[in-house]
Amino acid sequence: MDASLTPEQDEIRRTLRELLHSRCGPHELRAAVDTPAGHDPALWTALAEQLGLPGLALPENYGGVGCSATELALACEETGRVLAPSPLLATAVLAAPLIAALGTEAQRTALLPRLASGTLTATLAVPGPALTTALALTGDNGGDWAGGGRAGGVQARRTEGGWRLYGQVDQVLDGHSAGLLVVAAHAGGFARSRTLLFLLAGDAAGAVRVRQTALDATRPQARLQLRDVEAELLGEEGADVLGVLAGVGQVAAAVLACEAVGAADRVLERTVQYVKQREQFGRPIGSFQAVKHRLADVYVAVQAARSAAYYASWAATPSRGAGGVDMRLRRLGATSHDGAAAARQPIAAPPAERLALAQALEALRTASAEGIQFHGGIGFTWEHEAHLYFKRAAGDELLFGPVHRLRAHAADAARLFDAQEVAV
Repeated sequence: MDASLTPEQDEIRRTLRELLHSRCGPHELRAAVDTPAGHDPALWTALAEQLGLPGLALPENYGGVGCSATELALACEETGRVLAPSPLLATAVLAAPLIAALGTEAQRTALLPRLASGTLTATLAVPGPALTTALALTGDNGGDWAGGGRAGGVQARRTEGGWRLYGQVDQVLDGHSAGLLVVAAHAGGFARSRTLLFLLAGDAAGAVRVRQTALDATRPQARLQLRDVEAELLGEEGADVLGVLAGVGQVAAAVLACEAVGAADRVLERTVQYVKQREQFGRPIGSFQAVKHRLADVYVAVQAARSAAYYASWAATPSRGAGGVDMRLRRLGATSHDGAAAARQPIAAPPAERLALAQALEALRTASAEGIQFHGGIGFTWEHEAHLYFKRAAGDELLFGPVHRLRAHAADAARLFDAQEVAV
């Protein structure tokens, strides 16, 4: 395993960091989150047209750049450093891989080039607080998390003209502004219940979208209400939806881990700069041994999380350690030879990605908390951006964690605590 970055990967990071430094400073960030869309459309256009970020990990024959999950994760590490509010996570990490893996050729041809160019944004709508379950991050995704009937969620009903959806989803990332919604719904009733994914235009008749107040304003969320809305089935009915969702969860965990590492590294960097300048008792507080020790602990945590995140993104890359997630997703998206029996077998993401995400979220939480503490009185003010990083740490753990559940599921998947014979 070669742990060094390629010249192309270094160039992606350098170019993206320069662009974000000039167009996504603290003032631009606050202005963007207060807009109706929750992000700066001009910045999104620049990320798409100048760097091809939305299509970074999409195949070239569908308008993408043809890079791997590693390059996408490295790009998200840079967006995480500045907490850049954009539809990148929802579009490129959650929705586009599902369409690429499950969609018919007509659906891929119609949608993926528009997603890759940034002219169309998309998101994944999963009922209730079940996004982490659907992606198999904190547990197997074979349950009735999609809801339906009295369980709430979204119910899919077949009609002569296609499918109709009815229900509500409360936490949809960028759901108020996305042009395309990939909605998980329960279909088939109790006897033949199954989870399917549907494509739905953001402005479809009968769909009501309301932006919600989120803990982390840089990750806007919306409530989606569906009132007998016409929708298009994504792919074929026999596809292994649960397996594909788990595969997407593997890549998403690696990308989110790198994003959290970028945010944690930026917090640490700013804290170190501040303690070198702030004086107490006639000397910089950074010269005190207790401060040095605490920041050294944060540095070790961030570097360890970066190593884990880089390995997770490397393992999720085609033809490498994990076997290639793109090919695996394409295989899982095909109709199973075993029919419905095989479709009911959830495939959980390997433990490496979940452990990397847990470690990165913990490092970000520690770094942001220490950053607030060392900034003293100003660190607790609304005007300072330290609280934005702390809210990102807390918000991500609510959406994709918590940390202890990520680790517990990884331990279960690895059968770490199964009873074994012990030599005496």
